[in-house]
Amino acid sequence: MNDDTIGLSRRKMLVGLGAVGVASAGAGLGTTAYFNDTETFVNNELTAGSLDLFVHVDYSEDQGSYAQYSTEPGTYVDGNVVGIDGQGSTGEPLSIQVSDLKPGDSGEGEFCFSIVDNPAYMWMCGELTENAENGQSEPEMDVDDTPDEGELADAMQVTVSYCTDVEGETVIGEEIISDSLANVMLALQAGIPLSGDGDAGASLADRPAFEGVTEPFVDGEPNIAEQCVCFEWVVPTSVENEIQTDSVAFDFEFYAVQARHNDGAHNPCVDETVVTAYDNDWKGQTLGNPTDGNVYTSVSVGQNQTVLSFAFADDGDGVDFLDTADYSSTNLPVAVDADADGTHDWQLIWQPSAGFPDAPFGYQPNNGGSYGATEALPAGFSAAKVGNTIVFGIPNSDINSTFRLLG
Repeated sequence: MNDDTIGLSRRKMLVGLGAVGVASAGAGLGTTAYFNDTETFVNNELTAGSLDLFVHVDYSEDQGSYAQYSTEPGTYVDGNVVGIDGQGSTGEPLSIQVSDLKPGDSGEGEFCFSIVDNPAYMWMCGELTENAENGQSEPEMDVDDTPDEGELADAMQVTVSYCTDVEGETVIGEEIISDSLANVMLALQAGIPLSGDGDAGASLADRPAFEGVTEPFVDGEPNIAEQCVCFEWVVPTSVENEIQTDSVAFDFEFYAVQARHNDGAHNPCVDETVVTAYDNDWKGQTLGNPTDGNVYTSVSVGQNQTVLSFAFADDGDGVDFLDTADYSSTNLPVAVDADADGTHDWQLIWQPSAGFPDAPFGYQPNNGGSYGATEALPAGFSAAKVGNTIVFGIPNSDINSTFRLLG
């Protein structure tokens, strides 16, 4: 072992480096050939992939002797305009108009998907854009004491389900949501994640994606993913004169988001989302029956209402925040400062065990610093539970464009 060290001053180091340089140059002058080999890679190219969604539509309605309507066979939507049989676009959006609506009328639509080139997570979104009274006839006045509010959206019943196309026949699968048109559109404004295996109870994150295809048509026939979505509506015969002259208008749409490098939790239907992990501690104490998960709090501002949604994604341990069997008094209070002045104006509550007037939902006004007794939801407010998501609808006239909330 030698403990000698080598010392170089800065000047010596520079001289040493210069000597190496000269020696290298001299070696180059003394030879003219080396063994060598070359491998060349030419015409290198990187091409971005694509994702193109085609929605194949089969819609019909039954208005008895008044009218029978159905979309033309081979109808599809691509680029927000209609095409027929894969032969090109009509240049027009798909817009269905129903007139002279009466109790007993119904309609149904099947929507199937060609997701070209890449598998994708699917979302179904929508919005109720009109629920108009349009004046009142004499028979309606006798049974309807809300001359400024249409009743048709609450009267119509809608069911959204998974379905499959088996040799030209539609087979209905698991139900996604079934409620009044008003509540279904409330849920769609908050966004409903779809599962590629037709499981209505699939978790939000990492749920099965919809498979991709190489082309939307094969031999003129739609080349579709296995799962489709069916949308059925009916005006029950129990509905009477309260809907006379009323009208509704609504939009819905489907989003496809690439599955690669993505867990499917991003909601394209809303304006903003905040993700918060469950907190099992309260004032330094661990809560009984703790569980892990995330809540996705989203805001969607529509033409007429603002929707607040709270999607609970539990960790799969069998303990669920929204399940009264796990937590007998589970509840979600949402305090809203509607004008962002620092004071919460009212709170909306979901609590299935409380016996609220609008069970399981309630409303409490802030009366000078404390919340009053629980009331029914005010006129124009709405609420629904869809799977593991709690949704509240607030008229835009009751909330500012800037607001605060505490969930």
